[in-house]
Amino acid sequence: MEYLPGWMFLALTILLMAGFPVTFTLMGTALVFGLIGFGWSFFNLLPIRIWGVMTNVTLLAVPLFVFMGVMLERSGLAEELLDTMGLLFGRIRGGLAVSVVIVGALLGASTGIVGATVVTMGLLAVPTMLKRGYQKEVATGTVSASGTLGQIIPPSIVLVLIGDIVGVPVGDLFIGAIIPGLILVGLYIFYILMIALIRPKAAPAIPRSELAALTTKILLVKVTRALFPPLFLMLAVLGSIFAGVASPTEAAAVGAVGATLLTVINGKFSLKILHDVMHSTLQLTCMVFIILVGAAAFGLVFRGLGGDELVRGFLGAIAESHGKWFVLAFVMGLIFVIGFFLDFIEITFIHVPVLAPIMLEFGFDPIWFCILIAVNLQTSFMTPPFGFSLFYLKAVTPPEITTGHIYRGIIPFVIFQLIGLLIVVFFPELVTWLPTVVFGK
Repeated sequence: MEYLPGWMFLALTILLMAGFPVTFTLMGTALVFGLIGFGWSFFNLLPIRIWGVMTNVTLLAVPLFVFMGVMLERSGLAEELLDTMGLLFGRIRGGLAVSVVIVGALLGASTGIVGATVVTMGLLAVPTMLKRGYQKEVATGTVSASGTLGQIIPPSIVLVLIGDIVGVPVGDLFIGAIIPGLILVGLYIFYILMIALIRPKAAPAIPRSELAALTTKILLVKVTRALFPPLFLMLAVLGSIFAGVASPTEAAAVGAVGATLLTVINGKFSLKILHDVMHSTLQLTCMVFIILVGAAAFGLVFRGLGGDELVRGFLGAIAESHGKWFVLAFVMGLIFVIGFFLDFIEITFIHVPVLAPIMLEFGFDPIWFCILIAVNLQTSFMTPPFGFSLFYLKAVTPPEITTGHIYRGIIPFVIFQLIGLLIVVFFPELVTWLPTVVFGK
């Protein structure tokens, strides 16, 4: 019986790998092993746990941020941003790819939804880059990686979920994630410029003849008009949190209203658009919360059977023989490998509740550790065979783009993402400095 939580986790892993739906696998495994471990009294505990999840005020930010992101996708903001940034950086080699990274960061700070960002940029940017002579791997890799920046650049749904699970204020995580997010943007741009320098034909510049009619004044007006909406939204959402005026949930409501206003200003708002946005928000929110309910049931049984103690004993033995930093490397490596097969939501709800409390007992800073998890989870969107960013992109790219092009194109970006993770590991101040300045923590 003492190894029952281990068998439970093994059964969950096998069923997930076999392709069973995540929610039913979590709930089914919890019910079977709950009956084995606790008998019928288990059903007295389960409703209380689920009620606790459903009445969590912090999680209200999830549907509000989803609404904000989907509404912005319909506002036409991404198209204008891509066109303007392409003109701004088009004169340099690799400039078009650099503009895609910057737009990905801005959309990430405005929407936070990977699927919407990747699909939008895949439809708009990939054909343009191929037309300009970009290597297929460079074009697809840039779009796939840039679309995932919304998972680390606040406001991020991942940070909301991790903060709630670990018990860290979401506002602290939003502030702590700013510098790591900018580091990833800088690493992506560095890679693109290096490729353009070493292999100019892989990432050419836009011919100067095409940009000759574009005066500085016209370009300045275009840049101002394109940058104002996302900056306005970032200021409304993050500024209200940083100033202490609003909680993350209240700031999410501000963002939802702001996104709606921007759609109205752009002339794209209609009752049909509103209906479609609300329908998409309902679908995405239900997906997140039904997995959360299954994970809550699984966590209840796993902890009740002593799973925490089993994992704590295993990691404690590693810490005694190799030190706590080896344990951190082991946990980060485990999350990275699991990301090849599971979605970030599943990892967040299944593995983080078990691993995070134990790692915090070893003395690691909670904000720093949560950001490490978020950066690591971002790679789960880009690692084959189940990288959702790759699936989204393949669905909208021209026929000449194969899955092989996308897989080869993403490898350098995954490597640079791991470099970014190592930078944050070795320099924790990159995460903890801003929250200390803003909140004095």
